[in-house]
Amino acid sequence: MKAAVIHRRGGVPVYEDFPDPVPADGQVLIDVRAVAVENVDRAVAAGEHYTSTDPVYPLIPCFDGVGTLPDGTLVGFGNVRAPYGALAEKVAVDAYAPIPEGVEATLAPALATAFTGMAMRTAAGFQPGETVLVQGATGVAGRVALQIARLLGAGRVVATGRDDEALASSGADAVINTAVSDEDLRRAFVEAGPYDVVLDYLWGRPAEVLFRALTPESFAFAKPTRVVQIGESAGNAVTLRADSLRTSGVEVYGAAKGLSGAGMGEVYEQILAWTRSGELVFEREVVPLSDIESAWQRTDLRGKRLIVTP
Repeated sequence: MKAAVIHRRGGVPVYEDFPDPVPADGQVLIDVRAVAVENVDRAVAAGEHYTSTDPVYPLIPCFDGVGTLPDGTLVGFGNVRAPYGALAEKVAVDAYAPIPEGVEATLAPALATAFTGMAMRTAAGFQPGETVLVQGATGVAGRVALQIARLLGAGRVVATGRDDEALASSGADAVINTAVSDEDLRRAFVEAGPYDVVLDYLWGRPAEVLFRALTPESFAFAKPTRVVQIGESAGNAVTLRADSLRTSGVEVYGAAKGLSGAGMGEVYEQILAWTRSGELVFEREVVPLSDIESAWQRTDLRGKRLIVTP
């Protein structure tokens, strides 16, 4: 079969032949129809993600996607066993789930992008009328999160990023460009606040500056700010001063807080309902698997989710 194959740490996948997967007992062979390529997939393939500290090459990247069963049923699949991955013509998997009627193959993989945006409710207990800050709002997941904040009834939405044009078209009530000095950024955070919930797709320097901005300059009972840690595109570590927690009212949660099997099902149904009604829109760039080498390295997508089709 044809697949996207990575041969070394930090390498770019190339379109070439790879042995067909052989289903083990209990597995089923699926013809892949569409795969969403995300930042986490690049990190896993490069051995930079905590779930893949010692990958064995060659390997096929991406662990989930959408495909058809032998009878033609469209299903979502995941947990592909290394060295196999989803960016191939075929996968052998243990489990799969039917894709709901009316959801096309190239849209279905993008729906998972919305789960992180829903973390404002599942992890942080968001309530209608609250103010939401989306750190990294010009990326794919960040732009979806802005929509979700509105759909959940946010009273005010603030967006940060480095792309002025993308920020201007974000629809946020206030925007903050993070490509400024630390002091200018801190001041901008203060002026645009206060915030009830923060969805952080950046971490690193922007998070450090935000924590400083949330720290009162004098003793006060600060309004709580619930920060949900989701991504690390600006760095995977922060220096957190003690007073940032002691006097700011900041509470930090991981994006998986509050999720369960049943809870994920409810979230998915809500995402699906918004998508079917046209209230939630996923911008996509669909490319063939044969173009994976150039598509993997693209930096011009500007908030569109890359979808690869074999």
